[in-house]
Amino acid sequence: MPRFAANLSLLFTECAPLDRFAAARAAGFQGCELLFPYDHAAADLAQAAEAAALPVVLINTPGGNWAGGERGVAAMPGCEARFRDEFDQALEMAGALGAGLLHVLAGLAGGAAARATYVANLRWAAARAAASNPALRLTIEPINGHDMPGYFLQDFAEAQAILAEIAAPNLGLQFDAYHAQRITGDARAAWDDLDMMPLHVQVAGVPGRHEPQSGDIDYPAFFTQLDTGGYAGWVSGEYNPKRGTTEGLGWLREASRG
Repeated sequence: MPRFAANLSLLFTECAPLDRFAAARAAGFQGCELLFPYDHAAADLAQAAEAAALPVVLINTPGGNWAGGERGVAAMPGCEARFRDEFDQALEMAGALGAGLLHVLAGLAGGAAARATYVANLRWAAARAAASNPALRLTIEPINGHDMPGYFLQDFAEAQAILAEIAAPNLGLQFDAYHAQRITGDARAAWDDLDMMPLHVQVAGVPGRHEPQSGDIDYPAFFTQLDTGGYAGWVSGEYNPKRGTTEGLGWLREASRG
């Protein structure tokens, strides 16, 4: 079975942020991801992760004014200088936390100019990361337009075309099964249709984005599909618990037994 990580921005919110690492480790997770760790001191986060023996495997680039509707700026023409500043901030945070993956948020944009901006920014970011932190890999993720209207990257074929065009060895695909189900109607078929192995996988139930244990995706079959296909990366629970986090972890115990 895959190695499972917990998204500590969504799970274990019953605990204070720095206490979530130990709670996730006690619950059986082997790693964690953080959406936007920038409101906390990197040293405090790193110390909590180390004390819990729970590595941080992925963070996002800054999302900007999330409450105001921003979703990153990588594909937004005219925001190139801001993107570079925020990417350098993310590079520093990823290095301090020992995160091996950095998800680059595209932002709300569309059209040929946005695509050209996105490609240029990703090309620059891949070179910047390679020079600064050779162990770090960058990801891009298609996100469905129902949950995030106007997000630039909403298609797996387009994501793969962009990755093939840039052809940077430290830049790859992030596959969120929840978004894949909403985008294509069949997350498991979408996985089989990929031309490249993703660097990171996230899971949540459809509909509702709750625990990955019921609904439209057969997760036991999906986890087996990952294994038989040779996927060796992390699988992160990125969902909103229906009730308390620990009460909904039957899916993790079942998968870990498998």
